[in-house]
Amino acid sequence: MPAFLIEGGYPLKGEVTPSGNKNAALPLLAACLLTDEPVVLHNVPQIGDVHVMRQLLETMGVKIDDLKPHTWRVHAQEIRDCDLAPDLARQIRASVLLAGPMLGRKGGIVLPPPGGDVIGRRRVDTHFMALKRLGAEIKYGEKEFSMRAPQGLSGTKILLDEASVTATENAIMAAVVAPGESMILNAASEPHVQELCNFLNQLGANIENIGSNSLKISGVEKLHGGEHTIGPDYLEVMSLIGAAVITGGEITIRDAAPEYLSMARLVFNKLGVDWEIDGHDIFVPADQKMKVEFDIGEKIPQISVMPWPAFPTDLMSIAIVVATQCKGTVLFHDWMYETRMFFIDKLVSMGANIILCDPHRSIVQGPSQLFGEPLESPDIRAGLALTLAALSAKGTSRIRNINQIDRGYERIDEKLQSLGAHIQRQEDE
Repeated sequence: MPAFLIEGGYPLKGEVTPSGNKNAALPLLAACLLTDEPVVLHNVPQIGDVHVMRQLLETMGVKIDDLKPHTWRVHAQEIRDCDLAPDLARQIRASVLLAGPMLGRKGGIVLPPPGGDVIGRRRVDTHFMALKRLGAEIKYGEKEFSMRAPQGLSGTKILLDEASVTATENAIMAAVVAPGESMILNAASEPHVQELCNFLNQLGANIENIGSNSLKISGVEKLHGGEHTIGPDYLEVMSLIGAAVITGGEITIRDAAPEYLSMARLVFNKLGVDWEIDGHDIFVPADQKMKVEFDIGEKIPQISVMPWPAFPTDLMSIAIVVATQCKGTVLFHDWMYETRMFFIDKLVSMGANIILCDPHRSIVQGPSQLFGEPLESPDIRAGLALTLAALSAKGTSRIRNINQIDRGYERIDEKLQSLGAHIQRQEDE
């Protein structure tokens, strides 16, 4: 199993371009099931989760061709009924995204339970509540979910009980080919949800109010083929910003889609971190304040996650690592996932001054000198956060289980190397 060997203490310098958004690529690939015409996708990230989704689609009869690096032609001309491999479905959370398009295209699917990161309970109830409203009948078993729409789908009003990203995406993909009008209320509005809606509209769907939490969808009989370029991964962009500031570096991030980083910028400003915007690019200067901005009355600030457009949960791990290098005290609160912060013990072993108050809250006091340690990546986001910690640490760190990181970040070690990081990929002993 590969590992990262990292010698910390080297400032990052140079230019880098992020890969395509993983959280956009996965639903876009699933959405290709809705048309029997070819779809060409550019800027496809070459990462573990995307390759698993490709394998799932190919087992269903979808033909996928590599036209050139990062460009795939996806042709779901014929879809065969088959039992999806449970071992594949368990590898990614996004396998559940096959439900909506398969109900819309074929009227049903038998789906093994999805997998993905172990960061706490991750409900699928919202998915099934939405699909039932559209006309699906769902039977639950220990090893599979059987979904059928014997009378077909029909447009309706759907109120989601939580603003779940993947449940919103499943509801959208089913509703675009359901006759009649649908309203999806309390919908998630993350950049990748917006991208899915715009992509489907390019294929002939009729989705209005994109970017809001109230989507209006007029069902169409059929979608056609098309071509789309997947946008940059804003989570990778923020991770690169974090890597620059904690090493005292200075980098330029090309094609960074800064329009999606307004709330992240507000939050990082509280930590004394800022950047400059030049068109689609971001410049991160070396002279960062790295000082926590107290609330009025010299109160300790709190950084909390919330649904978009607020601060996303997937950036919490990166923000915590950055805070270890900032002067001052800050409280972090992630109410969404009860094990999101269970990588903090590894930061403490490196020298960070952090108190884990409970599964959802931690207090970070900095700055702390971090020291290299043997580490292990527990999930995608925490794994990259530990990589950043190792870049700023004194000495050498070895991070095992980096397959987790590879699931979400394409060649991140090579990108960091290009910026001057001393990071090597090795076979774990």
